Amino acid sequence: MPRVLILHASVGTGHKRAAEALAAAFSRRQPGEVRVEDVLDHTSRLFRLAYARSYLELTDRAPLVWGYFYTQTNADPNLAEITNNIRKLVESIGTNGLKEVLRAFQPEVIICTHFLPMELLVGYKRSARLTEPIYCVITDYAAHTFWTYTEIDGYFVGDEQTRAQLIERGISPQQIVVSGIPIDPALAQPNDCRQARIRRDLPLQGTVITLFGGGVDDDHVRQIVSGLMQSPLKATLVVVAGRNTTLVETLSDFISTPNIDLRVLGFIDYVDDLITASDLVITKAGGLIVSEVLARGTPMIIIDPIPGHEEWNADYVVSTGSGIQLRMCESTPRAVLNLLNHPTMLSEMRKCAQAAARPRAALDIAEKVIADLERHRYD
Repeated sequence: MPRVLILHASVGTGHKRAAEALAAAFSRRQPGEVRVEDVLDHTSRLFRLAYARSYLELTDRAPLVWGYFYTQTNADPNLAEITNNIRKLVESIGTNGLKEVLRAFQPEVIICTHFLPMELLVGYKRSARLTEPIYCVITDYAAHTFWTYTEIDGYFVGDEQTRAQLIERGISPQQIVVSGIPIDPALAQPNDCRQARIRRDLPLQGTVITLFGGGVDDDHVRQIVSGLMQSPLKATLVVVAGRNTTLVETLSDFISTPNIDLRVLGFIDYVDDLITASDLVITKAGGLIVSEVLARGTPMIIIDPIPGHEEWNADYVVSTGSGIQLRMCESTPRAVLNLLNHPTMLSEMRKCAQAAARPRAALDIAEKVIADLERHRYD
C-alpha cells in the first residue's frame, strides 16, 4: 500500500467529506499509510480565516456577487488569468506549511479534492521540487477553470459533461476518468428502508420527507415548513439543521399537527439512514449531498442553490430526471404534494436516480490510483 496524501481545504464541507471518503476507500483496499490534511491548517491564522470566510460570507450574504465572480472567471480567460495570478500570489505567502507536510510524510501519491492545494503542488512540480503523481477529484458536476492544470497526472470527475469541459480546456482525454463524486464507501452497500426507519424511530407506514437545512436561509426553511404544515399533506417531516446553528431556534415555535409529525434535528451522524428512509428529500445542491441522495435512489427537490457550482449540480439532477429544482421556496409545498399524488412520476424519478448514481466512486478511484502506481513501478 503506498503512502497516500489526500489534501482538501475546509471551504464548505464537501471537499473534506470527499477526502474522508477516499481515505476510507484506500483503507478498505488494504491497510496502509493514508493521511488526510486540510491545507488551511498549515497556513497562518490570518490567511485561514480570510480564505474560508471570504467564500462562506459571500455565498451566505451576497450569493449574487459570488455567482457573478464565479461565472465571469469561468467564461472570460483573461479575467480568469488575472484572478489566478492574484490568488496564487496570496496563496504562496500563506501556505508554506504544506512543504513541511510533504517533507515529513513523503507521500508516493497525492490526491486533491480542492483546487487550492492543487495550485500549490503544480507550482512545486513546475520547479522540479515535486515528482510524485498528483490526482484531482472534482467535487461538483461541472469543472470551473480554477481546476484546470495540464500537469495533473489524472482527473476523476462526476459525469461526462465535466469530462468534456476539461477536454475543451486542453486536458488530455487519457487523463480523465468518469468515476462519480466520492462518497462514503458504506453507501455502496444496500441500506434497507424499513430497518432505517426502525433505527431512527420513524413510522414504518406513511410518508417521510427530509429537509436538509444546512446552508439554507432560515426564512426559506420557515416558509417551506409553514406551507407543508398548512397543506393537506399527511407525513413525517424531518428538518436537519446541520451546520446552520440558528435554524433549530428559528423553528422552535412550530409544533406537530394531527397531519404532520415535525422533527427538527441539529447536527447528526445518520444522514444516510434519513435519505434511505425518505420518500422525498429537499436539499441544496452540494456535490456530496446530491451524490449521496442519488446513491439511495431517493427523488430530490433542489432549493436555494449557491449561484455557480451548486446551480450546475442542480442542473445535473434535473437533467438526469432524478429531481426538480425550484426557484421560489414558496413553491415547495405544492411541488411536494404534486409528486406524492403522482406515484408513477415519483417512481420514475427513483429509477433515474439509481441510474445516475455512482456509489462506488471512492472505491473505484482508490483502485485506479493503486493500479497506476503498480504499473509505473514495473515500467
